[in-house]
Amino acid sequence: MTTEQQTVIDSGGRWYIIHTYSGQEDRVKRNLEQRIETMDVKDKIFDVVVPTEEEIEIKDGQRRPIAKKMYAGYLLIQMVMDDEAWYVVRNTPGVTGFISAEDELEKRPKPIPLEQEEVDRILRQMRAEEPKVRIGFEKGDSVRITDGPFADFMGTVDSVLEEQGKVRVLVSFFGRETPVELDFLQIQKG
Repeated sequence: MTTEQQTVIDSGGRWYIIHTYSGQEDRVKRNLEQRIETMDVKDKIFDVVVPTEEEIEIKDGQRRPIAKKMYAGYLLIQMVMDDEAWYVVRNTPGVTGFISAEDELEKRPKPIPLEQEEVDRILRQMRAEEPKVRIGFEKGDSVRITDGPFADFMGTVDSVLEEQGKVRVLVSFFGRETPVELDFLQIQKG
């Protein structure tokens, strides 16, 4: 843990999870950032994060990097939990609430802060050097081979080898099923 992180924790700033409507995370983040600025609570609400990780999507034979939300419908917020900061967050359009637990004494939901280890793991995952490849193929899918010696052959996906970026396809060749290992870019859904 860095000294900056320790200072934030010492000042009472912790990470919380807020719930929003799925697909509205970026809009809610913008709304929160505007409200933090206009309501002057920068000293209580430090950061708002939509956890995303980079993936490589293969579509139409092209590899495209995309930012995929890790937890649809949730945002992380680093803040000092007091009534004013809670009010600003809770009354932001699109925020449906905090992840909470019942407070034994007050008998009302109380937002639960994340453990610093959980936050570090999520932030580390967001900064991962190697983006994941999103395949879009599953065992049993019918595919057409678009490149290589088996171009224009139809086949069935037998297995997906994500780590190698390959797919094993069963191709009917001379009357028998023959397994062929191909790159994701060499096939498309049939």
